[in-house]
Amino acid sequence: MAKVVAVNISEKKGVPKKTVEFVEVIEDFGLKGDAHAGHWHRQVSFLGIESIEKMKKAGVKGLCTGKFAENITTEGIDLYLLEIGTRFKISQVEFEVTQIGKECHQKCAIFHQVGDCVMPKEGIFAKVIKGGIIKAGDEITL
Repeated sequence: MAKVVAVNISEKKGVPKKTVEFVEVIEDFGLKGDAHAGHWHRQVSFLGIESIEKMKKAGVKGLCTGKFAENITTEGIDLYLLEIGTRFKISQVEFEVTQIGKECHQKCAIFHQVGDCVMPKEGIFAKVIKGGIIKAGDEITL
């Protein structure tokens, strides 16, 4: 079963996100209180815990959820294999995949530590089709 491991937000862009108990997801906007929310195609970011574990095995110390600035940390689903336009649900919230990976304009601290970073290759972005509440443990369904 695919599920949510953590939900994360930050008030400013360019910083790791803080894990919170739950998030309110707003239709066609993103996560309430998150700096990346807005009327654009990258309203919510996702990264699998499996990707974070790859970086730990590569020698990155101190990694936890939110360190790659992902809003939703998942488990049990290869997010980067989804196609653009794929719709999925977490609890009652519905998302549509809009982008796989991203260009990393400034190499992050993790890149400088080990020479690689997973978010540009394995992170995905989505827009919110239907809002609601998401918390850790919620099931993800395609």
